[in-house]
Amino acid sequence: MEENTIIQAVLHALEQHSDKISSKMQEMEQRLRSEMQEMGQQLRNEMQEMGQQLRSEMQEMGQQLRSEIHAVETRLEAKIDALREEMHQMNQQLNERIDRLEEELTDTQASVEVLTTKVLHHDRKLRQLAKQA
Repeated sequence: MEENTIIQAVLHALEQHSDKISSKMQEMEQRLRSEMQEMGQQLRNEMQEMGQQLRSEMQEMGQQLRSEIHAVETRLEAKIDALREEMHQMNQQLNERIDRLEEELTDTQASVEVLTTKVLHHDRKLRQLAKQA
C-alpha cells in the first residue's frame, strides 16, 4: 500500500507541476499576445504618422511647385510685355520712317514736276529760237 501512496503522491506532484507549467504557459501566451497587439498598434501608429508626414511633405512640395510655376509665369509675362513694348516701339519707328519717306517722295515728285515744266518751257523756247534763226 505504501507503493500506491507514493505513486499517488508522485502523480499528485506531477499534476501540480503540470498545472503550474500550464499556468505559466498561459501567462506567457497572454503576455506574447499582449506584446504582439502592442507591436501591431505601434506599427499602425507609426504607419499613420509616416502617412501624415508624407502627405504633409507632398503638400509642401506641391505648394513649392505652385510658387515656382507662378514665378516662372510672372517672369514670362514680364518678358512678353517687354517684347510687346519693343515691337510697339519698332512699329512706331517704322511708321515714322515711312512717313518721312512719303514726305521726301512727295517733295521729290513736286521738284521733278517743276523741273520737268521748266525743261519743257526751255525746250519750246529753244525750238522757237531755232525756227527764227
